[in-house]
Amino acid sequence: MRSISVPALSTAAAPTRMVWLPGAYHAARDFLTAGFAEAVRMRRIALDLEFVDMELAHVGDRGPLQRLRSDIVLPARAAGVSIWLGGVSLGGLFALDYAASHPDELDGLCLLAPYLGNRMLTAEIARAPGLERWQPGELAETDEERRIWRYIKSRHADSRPLYLGFGREDRFAAAHELLAATLPADSIDVIAGGHEWSTWVRLWENFLDSRFI
Repeated sequence: MRSISVPALSTAAAPTRMVWLPGAYHAARDFLTAGFAEAVRMRRIALDLEFVDMELAHVGDRGPLQRLRSDIVLPARAAGVSIWLGGVSLGGLFALDYAASHPDELDGLCLLAPYLGNRMLTAEIARAPGLERWQPGELAETDEERRIWRYIKSRHADSRPLYLGFGREDRFAAAHELLAATLPADSIDVIAGGHEWSTWVRLWENFLDSRFI
């Protein structure tokens, strides 16, 4: 897969690696431009970063997630590295889809303003009322939107950590609130801002400060 690796140390792999997936019409290099790697460097955190290219065309295509698993996640785990998967916007949907398929292969998820499905689906969940009473029904192989909500519904207290950050003015905030209702308070970060990089990088900095410092 096309990716950009930013190691924390020049001599050895860090004990933890965070793999980031971009949103629609964004690319791996946009994380660098936004300052994601710089935020880690400034804090002197032993955290390796890998930014992976994913595209809007990959929605409904299981191939890229399979390559993410075979090329990046499994080799890192075999080397004893702890893996967190992160995603912004559409990348958050891909990250959740991976977790739904292979929940024991990740040590955590960091989702910043994730795209969580079309408004018809999220309205259906809200009317259920709520995720606890919602039933996903029969799922097609390509229906990643219902699959991720079935995964969210199945999570429990012993599940791997899931961190959610989003801006109050984000256009997907209503869906984020549905997910937030399933999480402990210390796993949620809501700040002023919209669906944009300036908000996501502040959320990333907050995540680093709360989890790695």
